[in-house]
Amino acid sequence: MAPGRLSTHDRTGILARLMALSSFAGGRLWGARFGGRPPRVLALHGWARSHADFGPVLEGFDAVALDLAGFGVAPEPPEPWSTQRYATEIAQVLSDMAPGPIVVLGHSFGARVGVHLAAANPDRVGSLVFTGAPLAPFPGAGQARPALVYRAGRALHRAHLLPSSRMEALRHRYGSDDYRRATPMMRGVLVKAVGETASSGYAPVLAAWARAGGRLALVWGDGDRVASLEGTLSSLAEARVPVADETVVAGAGHILGPPLHAALREALGRALLQERPGAGGEDAGRPVPADGRPS
Repeated sequence: MAPGRLSTHDRTGILARLMALSSFAGGRLWGARFGGRPPRVLALHGWARSHADFGPVLEGFDAVALDLAGFGVAPEPPEPWSTQRYATEIAQVLSDMAPGPIVVLGHSFGARVGVHLAAANPDRVGSLVFTGAPLAPFPGAGQARPALVYRAGRALHRAHLLPSSRMEALRHRYGSDDYRRATPMMRGVLVKAVGETASSGYAPVLAAWARAGGRLALVWGDGDRVASLEGTLSSLAEARVPVADETVVAGAGHILGPPLHAALREALGRALLQERPGAGGEDAGRPVPADGRPS
């Protein structure tokens, strides 16, 4: 089989997963739909995850959980996208959502994308609920530089003086787990996202959205060693972005699990109480309980 081509088994598996999902934006986006009414929650997953992470969170809500490009069933982007470009692409799904402001739920990488989606569509995104969102570095982390050996190898490779096989070996030795596991295309995406976090550039993007009435909620595991709550809060405060709702979950880490599931359901319920569907809908003015169950 030629390199890069999918086997019959792989193609069959992808087809089966697609059949279990819903398409959006005229078939350009794929994800899971929850509830029977126009969705009021859009969920965006973390790095190397998929829509499936949100199943326990979104049960009982009218919601959509997408697969972002390069993850789940979604093909990789044609070039290393920034998180802003990801937001531009998924903005197409907004036409499939309920009218009026919606709630965007973002975990980790999905929260990075959610920042730009809200900033570019303040009339459509009324609330953000973020968990494990690496919007700023850990305090005192500074700008870490790659090891000297890696930087030297990279320079030699760019000058065509080091073979690709040796460069790949250096990547595996000195790169993060996420970097080592990623394809060359997705490594480019990851490098851009990590650079955005290191520059603390997300909070300033949210400032205008927050001044226009946007509501931000944070739900964090107290054992999260991937995304810094302290760094994120400091960056948001500096940009004058208020946090309307903050929950720290004991015994939870970075990856979504039962303790975070429950806290996110409650945070979504509170966020939805602040939003109202468009006039004329059958749900107009109907609040959503904090546990997410339809009344």
